Amino acid sequence: MGTFGEIVRHPEDLYVLIRLKMAIREAEKQIPPQPHWAFCYSMLHKVSRSFGLVIQQLGPVLRDAVCIFYLVLRALDTVEDDTSIATDVKVPILKAFHQHVYDKEWHFSCGTNHYKVLLDEFHHVSTAFLELDKSYQEAIEDITKRMGEGMAKFICKEVETTDDYDEYCHYVAGLVGLGLSKLFHASKLEDLASDTLSNSMGLLLQKTNIIRDYLEDINEIPKSRMFWPRQIWGKYADKLEDFKYEENSEKAVQCLNDMVTNALYHVEDSLTYMSALRDPATFRFCAIPQVMAIGTLALCYNNVEVFRGVVKMRRGLTARVIDRTKSMSDVYEAFYDFSCMLKSKVDKNDPNATLTISRLDAIQKTCWDSSLLNRRRSYILKSRPEYSPVVMMIMFVIMALILALLLSNRSTVQVEKKQDKLPQILQLVKAFKTY
Repeated sequence: MGTFGEIVRHPEDLYVLIRLKMAIREAEKQIPPQPHWAFCYSMLHKVSRSFGLVIQQLGPVLRDAVCIFYLVLRALDTVEDDTSIATDVKVPILKAFHQHVYDKEWHFSCGTNHYKVLLDEFHHVSTAFLELDKSYQEAIEDITKRMGEGMAKFICKEVETTDDYDEYCHYVAGLVGLGLSKLFHASKLEDLASDTLSNSMGLLLQKTNIIRDYLEDINEIPKSRMFWPRQIWGKYADKLEDFKYEENSEKAVQCLNDMVTNALYHVEDSLTYMSALRDPATFRFCAIPQVMAIGTLALCYNNVEVFRGVVKMRRGLTARVIDRTKSMSDVYEAFYDFSCMLKSKVDKNDPNATLTISRLDAIQKTCWDSSLLNRRRSYILKSRPEYSPVVMMIMFVIMALILALLLSNRSTVQVEKKQDKLPQILQLVKAFKTY
């Protein structure tokens, strides 16, 4: 019902949502035949929030390496996230996880749902890993080792200062940026990016997730997970969990805005990193999550709903924004638009208003100074025409006919489609899974 309600309010999203659905179904039909690779790509779509389809639009060799890299780190993250595992059991597993990728017999029972299946049947991932080129294996092992050690460190250490916060985010996400840069370089598609820029790419995504997932993390059973640094939240409350109570809404929102402002410091590095990418598929792979991050920060800023439930971009806006992400011009436009949206929400009485505005001004200046900013259209519809019930009914009928036609055409040509056609298919439909 939620999606239907969104379509009624935003009928302009309907067509891109249909293309999104078609892309997902096509991707599901392009799973490789080998059992271990079939498991990996099937599992990728089940455990990924945003990367499944984006990974599969990469070239075949790099696609396999990134798929395995993602699954290895997702499995490692599942061990870290499971608060039911005793510390004396968890820490050794985290530290040794880079060795387990070479062991076809290793598995571990933890997590829930698809994540549990991933760990229970990890031998499929190990088998696929051992088929990768040595340069990819070495990059994945190195990052997994460093990440596992960092996670183990913070099992026994709370995030107290903003330096701790940056360090933790480096271990769990900045290293992902470094690893991806290594894989891009090993594929000979890109030059090796600096560690600083690669790290910022990961930190922007991770900090966005930590901000958005406040309520989920604080309500984790049997034990809360707390990643917001005390140095920030301690200015507004005695305990981090106080923010979920309605009587603390004002202070909660002020803390939230402080956290968002902190995340904005990574935007300019992110833009610099993306502007240096040459391969179109690699560029889209990197750019899509970054656009989603700035969009999510804009939605979360000054929004008390972060402490009441889930705040994220609606599916239609995600599909429409992603549909346009083809070049740096598109990225600058998206970042400019979402920074404008965020700036419009700044309350002059907020304790960090001046700093937030300063950050947003710097981001907008970077977009303007690129000389690539295209202001002919906006990612955010500032005003929409009103649609009568009759017009709405006609639109739904037309879109239903389009969907039926697409399904018919797909069934007639399905036999001709091979795995390596997937990048072209996904490029044509121009739609990706929701963030």
